[in-house]
Amino acid sequence: MKSLWGMSWGLVLLVAGELQGATPLQTLKNCRLLPAEWADGDSFRVRTADQREITVRLYGVDCVEWHVNDDTDERRLRTQRRYFGITNAAPDARAAIALAKGFGEAAGAEVRRLLARPFTIHTSFADARGDGRHQRVYAFVVTADGADLGAHLVAGGLARAFGVLREAYDGRRQDDYRASLADLELQAAKRGVGIWAKTNWDSLIAERETQRREEQEIALALDDQTLAPGDTINPNTAARDALMRLPGIGEEMANRLIANRPYRTQQDLRRVPGLGPATLKKLQPHLDLPAR
Repeated sequence: MKSLWGMSWGLVLLVAGELQGATPLQTLKNCRLLPAEWADGDSFRVRTADQREITVRLYGVDCVEWHVNDDTDERRLRTQRRYFGITNAAPDARAAIALAKGFGEAAGAEVRRLLARPFTIHTSFADARGDGRHQRVYAFVVTADGADLGAHLVAGGLARAFGVLREAYDGRRQDDYRASLADLELQAAKRGVGIWAKTNWDSLIAERETQRREEQEIALALDDQTLAPGDTINPNTAARDALMRLPGIGEEMANRLIANRPYRTQQDLRRVPGLGPATLKKLQPHLDLPAR
């Protein structure tokens, strides 16, 4: 659990960012990995050089879930299995799920290996709460050997290029960093490494189409359960699933909202790529932010 002091410290940084606009990345050197039973390839606990403890969520990558504790975890695992085309990679469903979880465990083991020596974190302390159990911040992580941890996981077929992004620690624009991860994923698939070694290429298109249809059905269901008049959400602190309750906000747009935090006013949401005036108008009654 994050200490109260650490939580307050993070909130101070968030408030400061709201006052100043876009929050720059801070560089924390000589960080160390801490043991945590729930940790996986893209989320883990670290101790900084000045003995603060924080939970990191990697920017731009998504490792397979292997700690499945609720319906949200199960749904995410199902999505990941379909993305990699491994839903039927074993004789029965139980074995196929165990196979997928095994790749999640392998990603966690690779992170522990790569972060056995002190490493560097680049973070603006943007809130990365995913499921409410562990308060997390988004970060880029660079190993003792100078490797980008997220890129390494994607190149090894232990993660997909997916999720929240921002301008990278080395100055690359958000879109450029996303494209580089996508290229690494393509190479990993071509070489058949990691999870891609189990991909059923004949069924991959059908599996992804099934996932898209399911997401569309969920979106329709959510549209039928709109927020009641007067219900508001703070886009600076809300988790992804909470943001998806806003009218017209799907998973990708929720990720963009998180990536472009913080916001001082409702009008600041206009800087989110793809969020135009019509969408903002629908959101405004449900935003816990000043109008201007």
